Amino acid sequence: MADVADPSHREVQPPHRGRRVVILGVAIDDVTEDEAVARIDTMIQTGGAHQVCTVNPEFVMEAGRNPTFAATLARAALCTPDGFGILLAARYLGQPLRGRVTGVDLTRRLALLAATRGYRLFLLGAAPGVAEAAAAALQREAAGLQVVGCFAGSPDPAEEPVLVQMISAARPDILLVAYGHPRQDLWIARTQPQLAVPVALGVGGTFDYLAGRVPLAPRPLRRLGLEWLYRLLRQPQRWRRIIDAVPRFTWRLLRQREKAMLQEHPDVADHR
Repeated sequence: MADVADPSHREVQPPHRGRRVVILGVAIDDVTEDEAVARIDTMIQTGGAHQVCTVNPEFVMEAGRNPTFAATLARAALCTPDGFGILLAARYLGQPLRGRVTGVDLTRRLALLAATRGYRLFLLGAAPGVAEAAAAALQREAAGLQVVGCFAGSPDPAEEPVLVQMISAARPDILLVAYGHPRQDLWIARTQPQLAVPVALGVGGTFDYLAGRVPLAPRPLRRLGLEWLYRLLRQPQRWRRIIDAVPRFTWRLLRQREKAMLQEHPDVADHR
């Protein structure tokens, strides 16, 4: 089974993207949190099946070695700047983004939007029971929120027919998928032709945070962009992911900038 949705499938095009910043080949929308919510609201109201991705440095690194994942990000209706490293990279490249739009914050905002508009949510992924706990937390924050389904499941292709049937029957307007990248994003791209959910969003570990299973980094560390250090101290088993997201990402960014400068000023290379 292909990892990406059939490009021949008819899709409603999303609203005009506006400004985008390309970081190591991945295009990221320069949107504020308010703008991201407004765009998603428009997607739901205009119809069609849209995919939203919250991009951090790990996404960018994975896209560099996984063409299928890179193609999925390129076709997404909206790619928000999630990780603090994305903001630093854009600034370093001379194309600053206006702010972060993280999976956790966007999920909370979408719950409020859904409660106001009467949209229906489905939470898919994480460990058994976590989606239900996350849904309860969202319903406490957004009175009147309709959660039409919670299920752990798996991104295993063998489970797709059952999951597609379950989600289609629930008729959600917003599908939140917490399988972690790139599996959640590839799963959405692969199943959207059958699901036709107005907006499907990969949210990584958001359910764990909402359910209180994993604490968010303290606000001062988040402001300094040191969430990765907090996660490493609490979950040392993440060290491979941290290396990918911090030193390797930084090295590749430096190399890209150096190559760009040499292309702009080839005379410099002649004197090296």
